[in-house]
Amino acid sequence: MEQRGVSPSEFVNGERLWDRHFKLAAHGARQDGGVDRPALSAEESAARAELIGWGKSIGLTAYTDEAANLFLRLEGQEADAAPVLSGSHIDSQPTGGKFDGVFGVLAALEAVEAIVAMGAKPRRPIEVVAWMNEEGSRFSPGMAGSEAYTGVKPIEALLAVRDADGVTAGEAVAQVLARDVNVPVRPFGRPAAAFIEAHIEQGPVLEKEGIPVGIVTGIQGTRRYRVQVTGEAAHAGTANRSERKDALMAAVRMIAALDREAMHPDDLKVTVGMLTVTPNAPSVVPAQVMFSIDVRHPNNKEVDRIDSFIRLVVEAEKGPCEVALSQIAHAPSLMFNANIRILLHEKAREAGIAATDIYSAAGHDARQLHYFCPTGMIFVPCKDGISHNPNEWAESEHLLMGTQILADALWHLANE
Repeated sequence: MEQRGVSPSEFVNGERLWDRHFKLAAHGARQDGGVDRPALSAEESAARAELIGWGKSIGLTAYTDEAANLFLRLEGQEADAAPVLSGSHIDSQPTGGKFDGVFGVLAALEAVEAIVAMGAKPRRPIEVVAWMNEEGSRFSPGMAGSEAYTGVKPIEALLAVRDADGVTAGEAVAQVLARDVNVPVRPFGRPAAAFIEAHIEQGPVLEKEGIPVGIVTGIQGTRRYRVQVTGEAAHAGTANRSERKDALMAAVRMIAALDREAMHPDDLKVTVGMLTVTPNAPSVVPAQVMFSIDVRHPNNKEVDRIDSFIRLVVEAEKGPCEVALSQIAHAPSLMFNANIRILLHEKAREAGIAATDIYSAAGHDARQLHYFCPTGMIFVPCKDGISHNPNEWAESEHLLMGTQILADALWHLANE
C-alpha cells in the first residue's frame, strides 16, 4: 500500500546516482572522455555485471531473456502481478557519451533503491530493465531488445543480423549469456503493467527554456533505408564516361536530389549517415555503393511523402547502374499514454519540480513499449543539446530531479 506522507523521492541519493554514471563510463572508456560500448560486447557485459552487482546488493533478482535484455526485479506483495518496468539501454554509439541510455537505467535503479530504503513493499513487482541493442550501431537496426520483448519482430530475425565483422547477433547474445553469472533466462510473453523511460533530451529545448524536466508527449515518425547501387569496376584512365557504370556517381545524384527535396520544411530531418564504396580505390571506377537514409518528422504524411520521393529518385538517377532499395525500419509518429503523462506532471508538482511538455525528436525503446503497455518518458536537459558525442553532458541536479519524479511515479503505478 502507498504510504501517506512518505514518498520514494525523499530517499533518492543524487551523489550515488551521479557516481554510478562515471563507474559505468569506465567500461568502454575512450581517451577523449567518451564511451564506445557496442551492444553485446565484452565492454557491455562488464557494465552489465556492474549493474547486476548493484541490484543484488539491495535485494534485486537478476533475469535475462533470449535477446539478452537485462531485468533487475524488486518483488511485490503480489508476485504474480504484472510488473512495472523502467529503464533504457547501456550500449552506446562509437563516439558516445556517459548519459545517453545509461541515465534511464541508473535512474530506474536509484528509484527502486529509494523504495527499498523507504522500507515499504509495493503491491506489484518493479523491474529495472536494460534493453539490448537500442543504438543499432553494431547490429542494425536498433531497438532490437525491446522489439523482441514486445513481439514486434520474431527473435529469429533479430538474432540473424550480422555486424561489420560478420558476427551474428545470435552469436553475440550467446557470448553475453555465457559471461553472465547466475542470471536465469526467462521466456518471452510476460506482461507489463506500465513502462517509464527516463532519458537525456538529446536536444536543446529544455536547456534554452531553463526547465529541468520534460514530460514527453510523443515521438516523431521515422523511416530508415539501405540503398545498394551496383555498377561495374573499370580503369579510371581508360574507361570513357559513356562506357562507365559508375555506382558512386549514381549514388551522388540520388543523394543530391534527396538533399534538395528535403530542404523544406525545416523540421524535416533527412540524413545519409553511412556510405561504403567498393572497391574504394583511387584509380578504379566504383563498382558498388551502399548508403543509408534516415527520415524523421512529426507528421506521418510528410514522412510518407519523402518515402514516395525516395522510391522515385533512386530509379530516376541510377543511370546505367542497378539499384536495390530496402526499407529496414518504419515507425509512425505516436503520442504517449495520457494517464502516464498526467501522473508524471502530478508527481513533478508534488515534488516542487518545474516540468513542461516536450516532443521527442529521437527514437527510444519506449516507442516499442507504447504499443505493449501504458508508457511514458521523462527528459532532462543535456548541455547544448549534444548527444552521441564525447562532449555529451548533463547536470547532476537535473538527473536527481528526473529520478525523483520517476521514483514517485513508479511507486504510484506499482500500488494501483
